[in-house]
Amino acid sequence: MAVTIRLSRTGCNNKPAYRVLVTDTRFPRDGRFIEIVGSYDPKRKGENYALDLDRIRYWQGQGAQVSETVASLIKRAGKASAATV
Repeated sequence: MAVTIRLSRTGCNNKPAYRVLVTDTRFPRDGRFIEIVGSYDPKRKGENYALDLDRIRYWQGQGAQVSETVASLIKRAGKASAATV
């Protein structure tokens, strides 16, 4: 089973919101998933994401591949958590 961490679209027309999901690559974008590990709201200003970095690291340790967009969100979240420490 090839596992990936990617976005799934939710929300209404012209008001997109996304969930960060751990899913099998064979499942459709908005279909079945294994676990929800965060959210992303591109319309909001400032910090527009919420990620569970511990669970994301766990899944990466299990071999999950990360999409480009989620990788950029993880990078931003890592910088934000390093700045608060």
